[in-house]
Amino acid sequence: MAVAEQRSDIEAPKARGEATEVAKPRRRRTKVEQRADKMEQILDAAEYLFSIHGLYGVTLKDVALRVGVHHTLLNYYFTDKKKLFDAVIARRAEVTSSLRMKALDDYEAASGGEPTVEGALRAFLDTDLDLYSQGGENWKNYGALGAQVSNTPYGAELMDLHFDPVVLRLIDLLKKALPDCAEEDIFWGYHFVTGALMLTLARTGRINRLSGGLCDSDDFGAVKDRMATFMAAGFMSICKSAPGASRQARSGSGKQAEIGETA
Repeated sequence: MAVAEQRSDIEAPKARGEATEVAKPRRRRTKVEQRADKMEQILDAAEYLFSIHGLYGVTLKDVALRVGVHHTLLNYYFTDKKKLFDAVIARRAEVTSSLRMKALDDYEAASGGEPTVEGALRAFLDTDLDLYSQGGENWKNYGALGAQVSNTPYGAELMDLHFDPVVLRLIDLLKKALPDCAEEDIFWGYHFVTGALMLTLARTGRINRLSGGLCDSDDFGAVKDRMATFMAAGFMSICKSAPGASRQARSGSGKQAEIGETA
C-alpha cells in the first residue's frame, strides 16, 4: 500500500505537468488591435455623451474622462470635437444603411416587381427597429443621438451624407407601389415616416406618461407591430385621387368644394 501511495504521489505531478504543457500562452495583441480597441472605447463613450448632451454640450476632456485616458490621446486621434462627432455618426450609419438597402432589394425581388406600400415600409422600418432593439445599449444610444441631431442644420447635413441613398431607394419602391400618386405626396409621406421614427428612437418616455403606463417608449416591438401599417394607410389616404393630379390642385379643388357647400 505504501509503495502504491508513493507511486501515486510521484505520478500526480507528472499528470499536472502534462496538462500544463497542453495549455498555450495567450497571444499578445498587436498595436493595431490595441489601437482599434481603444478607438471603439472612445467612440462608445462619445456616442453616449453626445446622445445625452448634444454636440455642444460635450468636450474632448469629457470623453477622455469617461474612457479613463488623458485628453491628449483624444487630441491625437481627433483634431477637434466635430471630427469626433462625425466619426461617431459615420461608424454605425454604414451598418444601418447597408442592412436596410439589402432588405429593400430583397423585398423588391421577392415581390416580383409589384411592391406594396406596407411591404416597402416594413423592409425599411422593421429592419431598423430590429437593429436598435436587439443591438444592445450602444445602438440605442446611437438611435437617440440620431433623433437629436436630425433636428439640427448640421445634423441634417450628416443625414443627407449618410442616409440619402437608402431613403431614395425606399422612395423608388413607393413610387412603384403608388404609380398614380403625385411625387410630392410620396416625399411628404416619407417626411412623416421619418419624423415618427426619430421620435421613437429618442425614447423620451413621454408616451409612458401620456398613456398612464399602457405604452412604453422602449418597446420597439410594439412600434414595429404598428408603424408600417399605420404609415401605409397614411400614404394610401393622401394619394387617393385622380391619376396625375398634383396635391396643390387637389387642395384647391377641395377648398372650392368646401366654399360651395358653405354657400
